[in-house]
Amino acid sequence: MSAVTAAVSNKDTGASSVPHSPQARRMNLPGTREEDCFSWTYDSAEITTPLMAQEYLQSLLRTRRFDIDHLLQTPAGVEQISWLYEHMRQICIELGFYISMMHKECTERSCPVMRANETTYYCAGHGHPRPCSAIGYAVHTIDYAVQQLSSTSMVVWRAGETSMKHFQSMVRRLYRIFAHAYFHHRELFEQQESATYLYARFVRLARKYELTPESLIIIPDLPAAIEPASKVD
Repeated sequence: MSAVTAAVSNKDTGASSVPHSPQARRMNLPGTREEDCFSWTYDSAEITTPLMAQEYLQSLLRTRRFDIDHLLQTPAGVEQISWLYEHMRQICIELGFYISMMHKECTERSCPVMRANETTYYCAGHGHPRPCSAIGYAVHTIDYAVQQLSSTSMVVWRAGETSMKHFQSMVRRLYRIFAHAYFHHRELFEQQESATYLYARFVRLARKYELTPESLIIIPDLPAAIEPASKVD
């Protein structure tokens, strides 16, 4: 049976793999059931390019999202700073979805200034720091982080103190988005954290690589699992 014939045959059964071809197996064929999408696995030994490192991390998130120790463990053959880069890029991707959820209740009218608890933060996304709505600050900060991660100096394998300084500035600004959500949109924060562990992963990453001083981590340590806050009728 040819690979094409096998692919057509598997379409009817919802299978998402083509035999004897590792590359062909990693595709969601037409007709694949939602629960069977991305059902393939990666071996860390296969990581030979930056793109494969990103795909490997995303495969871990699909299967072991809540095992933060395992997620942060640098795969064999991958430089620590490269693994940090992949995590930061993935966190920015997920924060985009996070902000879209936050925008349902965090608007320019409800949160006209970026605050976390009693601290007000100025936004650097206007040419010079100035007050900005919380949702505007979040969007501008994600834009800044993506630009930094996409810059030539970061993409050409980012090693050395200069790169770490970029990460430190990025983490400090991104942290404020989580802090605003925690202190001013607690129910949303707890719902998102229960479903994704995104903040827990982010802060563990920051601590592992010493990207922010403890004095700037203002969200209390979270329990091992967060249950979504119950709605009040």
